[in-house]
Amino acid sequence: MNTLSQILRGILFIILAVCGMAMAFIFMVSTAIAIGVLYIVARIKGRPFGVRAYWDQRRKPNSRTPSFRKEDVVDVKMREIP
Repeated sequence: MNTLSQILRGILFIILAVCGMAMAFIFMVSTAIAIGVLYIVARIKGRPFGVRAYWDQRRKPNSRTPSFRKEDVVDVKMREIP
């Protein structure tokens, strides 16, 4: 009985390992497809594709994102509603 139990556990372990490897493979393939799509879109738009280009773009101030200064902050008076 003990041998049968160990065989069943081994089979279950192998099945779970194969399923895990399949999920990891699917994740890697989908990540590669996503990076490929991002690369093609960057090439079509004429922008460089890479970590350095992305980091430089994120670091420079953009006109679309609001920049808050100390003068922009306004105190608001609140009253309690009964």
